[in-house]
Amino acid sequence: MIAVALAALLLPLVRQGRRSGRSRGVFALTLAIAFVVPLAASGLYLLVGTPAALNGVSAEATQPLTMQQALDELHAHLAQQPDDVQGWMLLAQTLSVQHDPAAARDAYDRVLKLDANNAEAMVGWAENDSMTRSDHMIEGRALDLLKRAVLLHPDSQRGLWLLGISDFQHGEYRDAAATWRLLQPQLEPGSDVARAVAEQIAVADARGGGAPAGAASTTTVAAPQGAALQVQVALAPALKDKLAAGDVLFVYARADKGPPMPLAVARLDAGQLPANVTLTDAMAMTPAMKLSSVTHVFVGARISHSGQPIAQSGDLEGDAGIVAVDSRTPVKISIDKVH
Repeated sequence: MIAVALAALLLPLVRQGRRSGRSRGVFALTLAIAFVVPLAASGLYLLVGTPAALNGVSAEATQPLTMQQALDELHAHLAQQPDDVQGWMLLAQTLSVQHDPAAARDAYDRVLKLDANNAEAMVGWAENDSMTRSDHMIEGRALDLLKRAVLLHPDSQRGLWLLGISDFQHGEYRDAAATWRLLQPQLEPGSDVARAVAEQIAVADARGGGAPAGAASTTTVAAPQGAALQVQVALAPALKDKLAAGDVLFVYARADKGPPMPLAVARLDAGQLPANVTLTDAMAMTPAMKLSSVTHVFVGARISHSGQPIAQSGDLEGDAGIVAVDSRTPVKISIDKVH
């Protein structure tokens, strides 16, 4: 482009110079300009410009960022701007989608330190905190944050759903049903979500002794029978001397493939052994995850000396392995191991 521009400018000048009898020095200067200016421009560009741009955009530059590269850049950005609330929210949501609940909870915690009234972060913290626990319980700070979030935003669908799950987990079935009834008007009538919530309200009502007087009925769905597994549990004779007063027996079923959270769990006095237990959908720790949602489950039993569902050293255990949910044959478990 430079050469063309110089040719268009200098050639007419050379012709005019010859006609007017100019000296050869002028012609020499003209040629020098014609060669030196392009060379100087090219050298200057190579020195301080971007020579690679002359070959077009490289293929590498057009490649999209991977998720890990995007996360690295987001981390770098937050290291430089640690007060960026939206950046921390984006990080928390991304980590949650990537099934890293502990890191997601920490990111939501950073949001709450910067914005204590961020209801979305409160719900996110509570949800991811429950996912870090082996029993998936929603209690303590998680429950407090959920209550605050719903007070700040009564239309928070996730907040109401999780708050109802917490009530259900703690055996407060009437409260769970009442909370989920607040959620129902926000759902599209006839949708899958609306039907699922209606079924869980029916389950909670059934376990809580029926709907409270005056409660508006929003569905005719009866409490579903769902799946049921009959389990026969016995304690091996060699471990009978390890049984102590106050021990608690947990009989549970969890998904063959999936999170360790039980789909159904029954709690009994270990002194009742041997015992017959029927695990059903109504025994789910959370309404969204129940026996009928899978085809095969791992069935086990544990005698807890502490009374807590989380296994601890010294607890007595046994299992029946993987069992089909639709099995009609009683599942037999011998508690014959020490944790």
